[in-house]
Amino acid sequence: MRIGLKLKGLDYDYVGVDILGGEQHKPAYRAVNRQRLTPALDLGDGDVMTQSLAILEWLDETHPEPALLPGDARTRARIRAMAMVIACDVHPLNNARVGRALEAMDVSPVRRAKWTERWIIDGFQTLEPMIADHGRGFAFGDTPTLADCCLIPQIYSAGRLGVSLDPFPAIQAVAVHAAAHPAFIAAHPDLQPDAIHA
Repeated sequence: MRIGLKLKGLDYDYVGVDILGGEQHKPAYRAVNRQRLTPALDLGDGDVMTQSLAILEWLDETHPEPALLPGDARTRARIRAMAMVIACDVHPLNNARVGRALEAMDVSPVRRAKWTERWIIDGFQTLEPMIADHGRGFAFGDTPTLADCCLIPQIYSAGRLGVSLDPFPAIQAVAVHAAAHPAFIAAHPDLQPDAIHA
């Protein structure tokens, strides 16, 4: 969501939620998002949006330029498919809540790491040829799209978890382009007010 807001050039107030500390389960955040997940976008009129893809599509509909879903219907479907590989098939399986559930089932840290790595690699193996076919600097074409808004955070997670990008040159190329783009730089997790630096 941060990337989409930055790409659109929209100002917003950032409010961090300490997920590792369990802040999302406290009544104050539960009142914002019943699902107790992030992100949530408070529109300021009593309406709160949740779910990254829904928020990003809403941003694109209400602030059309630059388009996160450009082109014709077929192009937009391909971009959505790329985004959904990450948002639906990879990220949900390696987020903190799944990690805590695996830990509660006495899955060892080594096996939890293998679990996460398996799903990231599976998703990247799916995305690599799609990006190789359609990318020209970014995941689809030469400008950032909805697909990049999902892919770049997953690349960050892969790096944090020690998953090599060596088998994925097209994904690596997207990471290089994004690393030089002002919106991706500004949205980087390490630059947020609540970033934890080891």
